[in-house]
Amino acid sequence: MHVALYGAPSRWAMTDRRRGALSRDANTLRIGPSSAHWDGQALTVEIDERTAPIPGKLRGRVVLRPDALSTRAFRLDSDGRHHWHPIAARSRVEVTLTDPALTWSGPAYFDTNWGTAPLEQDFVGWDWCRAPMPEATAILYNAQRRDGTNQSLALRVGTDGSVTDIPVQPKVELGKTLWRIARPTRAEDGQARLVRTLVDAPFYSRSEIRTRLLGREATAVHESLSLDRFASPAMYAMLPFRVPRPLR
Repeated sequence: MHVALYGAPSRWAMTDRRRGALSRDANTLRIGPSSAHWDGQALTVEIDERTAPIPGKLRGRVVLRPDALSTRAFRLDSDGRHHWHPIAARSRVEVTLTDPALTWSGPAYFDTNWGTAPLEQDFVGWDWCRAPMPEATAILYNAQRRDGTNQSLALRVGTDGSVTDIPVQPKVELGKTLWRIARPTRAEDGQARLVRTLVDAPFYSRSEIRTRLLGREATAVHESLSLDRFASPAMYAMLPFRVPRPLR
């Protein structure tokens, strides 16, 4: 169960567990002491994790309530080995943490990726952006494939969960991270600016940006992933410090 908490305090947890720690059925997924359960109306995530690289507790509950569910999924590669589905791009979330003691609520987002091959086999990298607005949410998804082709998705998700295509916007470069990860995106007027960096990792970045989509200015979450960097031997040597493996 991957959990990232930004701000003060900032905490990060992702434990690589053995097969016996996993169980699932149609509505529930359990990974070690943490779980996620769907009751038909809300997704409740019970978090009971240890942080890394500095050990500590990260515990609490997250309840996500979709405004509507979307049924449209997307194939990301030419062979159909990778897919993406923005299940609930417009949602509300209630967060109640005990360690640390924090509570808040606000707009949320829920999607899923799935596939039958490692991502680094078929992609060089990708960038993604989500901008929630009162009447709709804009989502951008740009993938660079190993075969030399690219895919650019530009979508509008309505309050009823409908997903429609919108014109692909001009490219914008937000500037590289300290780890030299590129942060490309797209904006209607060809302009966007970085507000703050949330994650600056050797192969991945997450940022808050200001951009213009669907005819208005918006604050958006932006992600950029380098799968060439992820697949490097040096990266695999670093992973155990951030992704520990318990003995049981």
